Amino acid sequence: MATDAIDAAMGFAPDYDSPVPYMQRTRDYYKAIGYDPYRWAHYIEVPFAPMTRTLSEARIGLITTAAPYDPAKGDQGPGAPYNSAAKFYEVYSGDTSAEHDLRISHIGYDRKHTTATDSHSWFPLHALRRAVAAGRIKEIAPRFHGAPTNRSHRHTVTTDCPELLKRVQEDEVDAVLLVPNCPVCHQTCSLVARHLEAAGIPTVVMGCAKDIVEHCGVPRFLFSDFPLGNSAGKPHDQASQDATLELALKVLESAIGPRTTVQSPQRWNADGLWKKDYYDLEAIGEAELQRRRDEFNRQKEIARSIREKAA
Repeated sequence: MATDAIDAAMGFAPDYDSPVPYMQRTRDYYKAIGYDPYRWAHYIEVPFAPMTRTLSEARIGLITTAAPYDPAKGDQGPGAPYNSAAKFYEVYSGDTSAEHDLRISHIGYDRKHTTATDSHSWFPLHALRRAVAAGRIKEIAPRFHGAPTNRSHRHTVTTDCPELLKRVQEDEVDAVLLVPNCPVCHQTCSLVARHLEAAGIPTVVMGCAKDIVEHCGVPRFLFSDFPLGNSAGKPHDQASQDATLELALKVLESAIGPRTTVQSPQRWNADGLWKKDYYDLEAIGEAELQRRRDEFNRQKEIARSIREKAA
């Protein structure tokens, strides 16, 4: 019996409608444009810090990989092409009582299926404020923090993680939410979560790249099966964003040990066909791959120049 007939008879979902294998597709893609496969961080042992306060008594911190908008750094608007000039290379902090224009043009979110028109889908500050108003959490930390999305594991672990730990300790947080956007962002936030937990600070990663986070190994993970760039819920959908945050909070307070993953029941759409498009080499074609090789090298040079100026 053909696969389609078996699926219909048994009520099975199609095989493509499962979490996107980001690590394998990324390896295949970079090989196709002439680069060695990327080495994803992987640990067996995972630290775990239990909550010591109920959420209604807790101060919650927030770490993001989004970047503050800077009009001097080129197109960072909704749907903008990848813009390495907008990257940041040092941890930054922002006042959680203020409004912020944080964008994701500097990273590899899903530009085909996400227009990046609603920052609340990747920066859940407003959802956290609503959680405070409802009494779900006591308060938000006075600052949120930006984690640079370095491809260098060593720099993330030896420089950015200690700096983020220092800042959340200064904020006297009881727990931290980490919200990544691109594949490397998910690894970055996983490494930061591990570092914070090893120092006794409970965390939960809210993300869309299941394989990357679980491969690294984190204490708590809320997985939303959405296109990259929507780790905090569907855009322009407050109910989705509030439900996503609430589920993350439940994971934070209920996990009894490390490697706790909970999958959100929300679906991006009915058919799940968006999952087939990420780095689909057959659909991209050789001419487009060549264009992407050239563009990748150009963006690398821009990023290298920025890092050198910042050093």
